[in-house]
Amino acid sequence: MNFRKGKSREDPEINLIAFIDVLLVILIFLMVTTTYSKFTALEITLPIADAEKAMERPFEINVVIDAQGRYAVNNVQVSSRDADALAEDLKAAAGDRSDSKREPVVIINADMMASHQTVINVLQAARLAGLAQLTFAAQTSGKK
Repeated sequence: MNFRKGKSREDPEINLIAFIDVLLVILIFLMVTTTYSKFTALEITLPIADAEKAMERPFEINVVIDAQGRYAVNNVQVSSRDADALAEDLKAAAGDRSDSKREPVVIINADMMASHQTVINVLQAARLAGLAQLTFAAQTSGKK
C-alpha cells in the first residue's frame, strides 16, 4: 500500500562503504588469528655404509653411578668419590685388558636421579686416566 500519493518510492541501496569496512575488519581478524605451520626439516641424504659389521667388540669399561652417587667400575663398587681416585680405578681397569692395541671405551651408566657432579667426576677421571673414548648408556622407553 502506498499512502503517499504522487510520490514514487525510492529503491533501497546497499551502503558499500560500510560493507567494505566490515569486510576489512573481518579480513584483519582472520589474518591475525590464523596460525601458519612452518616445517623446518632439512632435506639430507644419509651416507650408505657398505662395510661389514665389526666382528669383535672393543674393550669396554663400564662405570655405573647410582642415585646416591656411588660408583662401580666393571661391576666392582669403588669407594672413591673424587675424580683423582676414580682415575686410578679407571687406569687399573684399563690395564686389565689383553689387547693393548685398542683403546678402551668408557661407558657411563648413570642413574636418572644421580647428580650432575658425579657424572662430571667420571668425565674428569677419564681425562686424567688418558681415556678419550667415552659414551653414555641410555634406556629406550617402551612407548612407541
